[in-house]
Amino acid sequence: MKKALLVTTVSGFVPQFEMGNVKILQDMGYEVHYAANFHTPSYGNDNKRLDHTGIIQHQVDFVRSPYKVKENWKAYKQLKRVMHEGKYDLVHCHTPMGGVLARLAAHRTFTSPVIYTAHGFHFYQGAPKKNWLLYYPMEKFLSRYTFQQICINKEDYKIAKTKFQAAYVNYIPGVGIDLNKIDSVNINIQDKKKVLGLPENKKILLSVGELIKRKNHETVIKALALLNDSSIVYVICGQGELEGYLKNLCKELKVDEQVYFLGYREDILEIYRIADAFVFPSWQEGLPFALLEAMASGLPVICSDIRGNRDLVKDQEFVIKTNKPEEYCLAIRNIFGRDLKYSGVKEKNWLIAREFGKEKVEKIMRKIYERAIKA
Repeated sequence: MKKALLVTTVSGFVPQFEMGNVKILQDMGYEVHYAANFHTPSYGNDNKRLDHTGIIQHQVDFVRSPYKVKENWKAYKQLKRVMHEGKYDLVHCHTPMGGVLARLAAHRTFTSPVIYTAHGFHFYQGAPKKNWLLYYPMEKFLSRYTFQQICINKEDYKIAKTKFQAAYVNYIPGVGIDLNKIDSVNINIQDKKKVLGLPENKKILLSVGELIKRKNHETVIKALALLNDSSIVYVICGQGELEGYLKNLCKELKVDEQVYFLGYREDILEIYRIADAFVFPSWQEGLPFALLEAMASGLPVICSDIRGNRDLVKDQEFVIKTNKPEEYCLAIRNIFGRDLKYSGVKEKNWLIAREFGKEKVEKIMRKIYERAIKA
């Protein structure tokens, strides 16, 4: 049996975003292996979602930071051993450090072809200069070891297509959201609010994302304090290292009774249904999965003016240019100050999301895998 190796830095990435690709590879007769740091699961607290998937797991002590040289060297040697012993017919890598070390190890062990999906380069319009100085040269160099480069937003695709040396460069519309599953959600809104402990008579502003600096939840919390409107509650779904900081910030700003931290949720599609509006203030994204799901659920959206978001949101009134609390405060006031069914927003967002469904993405990915097999 032919063998494919998936590589990501943290272990929750494949069950969260890549099971469509796993199924394609298994349907094509591949035994799928997965190298990641299983001691640092993301999108949940454990690795149980990998149970009964048929995926063979390999522990590699990846770290996210490129500056931890000793740890990265250890992970590189571990990954090289996995590739040497596994003799893989295909490598598909994701995440920045997973992509770096996988391509270096594959080159060293003569493992090919290598596919790399960039879920958002760390260099982008408006990125810190140090990102361009470190990540751009690194990605450009590694592109020579890349058979297939995949980008999920138009800005990254333009750079990779014109500046890099991968044999093939393709744009795909994200990792693919399950439109049928989203459309089939049918719940009693008031009952769901009771289960979650949310007030039944308040307007719900929702964010979904890890509690980390990049997701920028604190700006919305500050905006909520400026808004001074007790009829609105802010619900955050996600977990992360900033949970304590954000809860303390809520107390300091006296909005702790308006902000609900629900943690990582497996019922997120139902939570979209009880929300009245979605806010996505992130500083950096590739193509945001949560934003796409919110739009497919028919929610009006407030978001930051960044790469990825620009590919999705066309209503410029609610695209925040400076990411300041004052701007979010005004946008929240405006979006709740009118009928939320105004101007067909549900239908408009729903139609945009149609272009990013998993069936369309998987059709493209199957062709990419078929080309790689023939390489």
